[in-house]
Amino acid sequence: MSRARGRPRNPEADRAILQAALEVFIEGGVEGASIEQIAKRAGVGKLTVYRRWDSKEAVLAAAIETARDGIPEAPADLADLPVTTLVRKLLPGLAEAIAEPRLRAMIARIFGASVSHPELMATYWENYVVPRRRNTRALLERAQAEGTIAADADLDALIDMMVGAVLFRLVQPEPLDVAGATAYLESVYRQAGLL
Repeated sequence: MSRARGRPRNPEADRAILQAALEVFIEGGVEGASIEQIAKRAGVGKLTVYRRWDSKEAVLAAAIETARDGIPEAPADLADLPVTTLVRKLLPGLAEAIAEPRLRAMIARIFGASVSHPELMATYWENYVVPRRRNTRALLERAQAEGTIAADADLDALIDMMVGAVLFRLVQPEPLDVAGATAYLESVYRQAGLL
């Protein structure tokens, strides 16, 4: 029987590294981050980071992937609710997410780094944008079936308008608190015909 070489990877170290990488990225962007800073903040050696990721960009992309966990998804037990009821139930969690300063800062950093580090935008796109577009499209298709929005509405354009409105609001100088985020999201969803 052959044994694996070396010690097994420590999942706690993985989590600490990814959390540290996200914090360092949010604070200083790609240029302001280093493997040494990430390792120090995570309480591990640089070699521990390099055993898992071969570059600073790779660990930052992995950290961005894990950040999506803070954005709520619709629980399966809510799937059969009418669209307007579902939206009302999801709004508080969405408002808390977009009022979170770290999310706002992360998105601003990703957009700022997109020209010189397109892999970070690609990671954000695949892990945030694509799944949410798919979920939003399903919600809009249900709204069409329920007669809440027009049967001939261009769903892709509607998604772009909704997402664009929220992203535009996220990068404005004055951050939203939860109450402001709730009011803004209600307005966006109302304009889209979902409330």
